[in-house]
Amino acid sequence: MTELTTTQLCIHLPNGSVAFDFSLEAATELRSALDRLMVSLKELAAKPAGERAKPQATMEFKQRTPIFVEVFCNPNIYPTPFAAKVLLTVRSADVRISTEAELSQLIEDVNTYLA
Repeated sequence: MTELTTTQLCIHLPNGSVAFDFSLEAATELRSALDRLMVSLKELAAKPAGERAKPQATMEFKQRTPIFVEVFCNPNIYPTPFAAKVLLTVRSADVRISTEAELSQLIEDVNTYLA
């Protein structure tokens, strides 16, 4: 059985931060999901004025171990990637945190974690 390497991922929120165990593998998967989300947001922002954009799929990332982490975003409701926010849920047996985080800050935090 392979043991996953975990370290603390710290996500900065508008009014504080949350840190939790997160594997490098999960962080790489999350970054890929965030990259795809950015592509969707850029496609929506690049549409010509007055033209209806093709609806983009929502982004949903879930990790179940060592704790449950979920990141969700509907790109269709934001005018630009810089305005986008994600819904973040971090849950263990003892605590559950559900909050909104700025997409640009989450991307920066994940990139810092992976660096």
